Amino acid sequence: MSQIELTVSEGALTEQGAATIQRDLARAVLRWEGAPDQEIFRSLLWSYLHELPAGALRTAADDAPRFRVDVTVPLGVLDDERRAGLVREANDLVLAAAGLGADQALRVWVLIHEQPDGTWGAGGRIMRYTEVAGLATD
Repeated sequence: MSQIELTVSEGALTEQGAATIQRDLARAVLRWEGAPDQEIFRSLLWSYLHELPAGALRTAADDAPRFRVDVTVPLGVLDDERRAGLVREANDLVLAAAGLGADQALRVWVLIHEQPDGTWGAGGRIMRYTEVAGLATD
């Protein structure tokens, strides 16, 4: 049970990028978590796209679009290597979805939030990581 929130300025993604980025990021998160490619895991990973109105996201330097990818995963699912791989792939996916080159990489921030076991609820009850992992089928 992971979650992605992508925050962008309105119009910052290409039409094609806006249509595909949420599922692309979801597949990347599942892959780096080591989750099986199964419908149950795809259905449990929710992805939100937050589009801010023009001018709502700025830096002190300019008004060029910036992108924030917040990824929430169960604590302990990602080690340092998996975190680094997820950050790299999410960065590349967002840049591609925005039609930007690798020279614009610092416009993308990826924040990984690790949720301690016993602090995630669904269906009116606490969902433990072992329960969710146990949903895998052969």
